[in-house]
Amino acid sequence: MHKIILASQSPRRKQLMEAAELDFEIVIADVDETNPPGMPGEQVPEFLAKKKAAAIEHLHPDALIIAADTVVLLDHLILGKPVNEDDAIQMLTQLAGRMHQVVTGVCMQKGNKQVSFSITTEVHFRPLSSEQVKHYVSHYKPFDKAGSYAIQEWIGMIGIEKINGDYYNVMGLPIGEVVKRLGDFAD
Repeated sequence: MHKIILASQSPRRKQLMEAAELDFEIVIADVDETNPPGMPGEQVPEFLAKKKAAAIEHLHPDALIIAADTVVLLDHLILGKPVNEDDAIQMLTQLAGRMHQVVTGVCMQKGNKQVSFSITTEVHFRPLSSEQVKHYVSHYKPFDKAGSYAIQEWIGMIGIEKINGDYYNVMGLPIGEVVKRLGDFAD
């Protein structure tokens, strides 16, 4: 097996890679995460994942680099990471009682070979009271999470009615698909 580098500082991606029993190192890709104007939200995660992989590929030319980016889309508009408590409350209030999409783009690269893909999961929130939203934001501080929530936390347990697609994708990495695609890099 190749040396694997996860180009991410996400603790959730690290947790999923460890749970899949992959041997890897973390190297943080410091990139500008601005997407080109007019790019559809569904394409942004894969675009950014490729950018992250390219940022560290030259440092580790013999390693298999795995980079990812996740966005939350509500009516095709990206809900990023909240800037403060009020922003988080506003985002969760928008998501309450509605369906949104979580799109994770992944880029796997070793030398000149690159495989990239995006996975989309539909997430259906139950209606949430303002008390529930405020409780979650004040107790769980979801300021490092796209869309202001983590499915594996309290809000997911009480607020998510159903999902269509990959649960782990909503956590930030469709780990089953990543493991499957490792076969594309077999010697």
